[in-house]
Amino acid sequence: MNLSIIIPVYNEKDNLKPLYAALVETLNPMKDPWEIIFVDDGSRDDSLQMLRGLAESDTEHTRVISFRRNFGQTAAIAAGIDFSKGDTIVLMDADLQNDPEDIPKLLSKLDEGYDLVSGWRKDRRDNAITRNLPSAIANWVISTTTGVHLHDYGCTLKAYKRDALEGFRLYGEMHRFIPVFAHSIGSRITEIPVSHHVRKFGKTNYGLERTLKVVLDLFTVIFLLNYTSKPIRLFGGTGLLLMITSALIMGWLLIRRVFFLVSVLGSPFFQLGVMFFILGFQSVLMGMIAELLVRTYYESQQKPAYTIREKLGFDQKPDLNK
Repeated sequence: MNLSIIIPVYNEKDNLKPLYAALVETLNPMKDPWEIIFVDDGSRDDSLQMLRGLAESDTEHTRVISFRRNFGQTAAIAAGIDFSKGDTIVLMDADLQNDPEDIPKLLSKLDEGYDLVSGWRKDRRDNAITRNLPSAIANWVISTTTGVHLHDYGCTLKAYKRDALEGFRLYGEMHRFIPVFAHSIGSRITEIPVSHHVRKFGKTNYGLERTLKVVLDLFTVIFLLNYTSKPIRLFGGTGLLLMITSALIMGWLLIRRVFFLVSVLGSPFFQLGVMFFILGFQSVLMGMIAELLVRTYYESQQKPAYTIREKLGFDQKPDLNK
């Protein structure tokens, strides 16, 4: 299997047959084998029945995964990746707003040596106030914060080489940050404009509250990328800052006591300085404990703290127990 198309589905019964027909029309001319994996994320309409019909009519190419309940788009994408067989993976939505005709363009760009090709809905056909503006702000914040500059993180239509998805797991609502995680393991990323259509059937499952979720998830991503392997830099750095602040406060109180005979214990800054010192000391200790946990995590799973793009001349894996 060379190509896997993964499509999360949630209440999209009227879009599934037209989407499947468009995919088959696009993929059939390809010489390489392909598969379509629909992941039903606990749909409450007849989407699962429609998917069963498609799977039964095309046993060669169509696979269906059905969740017991709604777990979210990230879980659906993760399940699709776990059960896919393709060396190349394409993600797309089931709402017919992504165009299957763009898939060959994404694959062609991968052939130029990129590990991840992201779609950019340059002419996005959504509500300008409730969808496009919040998305533009979120894209700017993510690009500025992470250093991975893309115009459209929210576009599901992306193509990946399988090894660009290895080395990390997807949880919560992290699917939109896949390019950031892929970049962290050294993947080469680019972006191309893709078509975007007005939704014809059903209704969107996202609103303005999604922007808040993106901002909260961004804090998690920053921590995972910058401090997972070196948590002492976060906890220890914060602790040292608090302890230095405490020392400055105490020094100022001492100067006031010696030269101006102002009581130290009667000042609220004394309690503040003591509290800062205690919090800073605890933060340093937490950083040391976190360092031990990180080492336990890597060593217990024999998980290396690096990723390799290519190996030449080696015929065996290294012994990580040495």
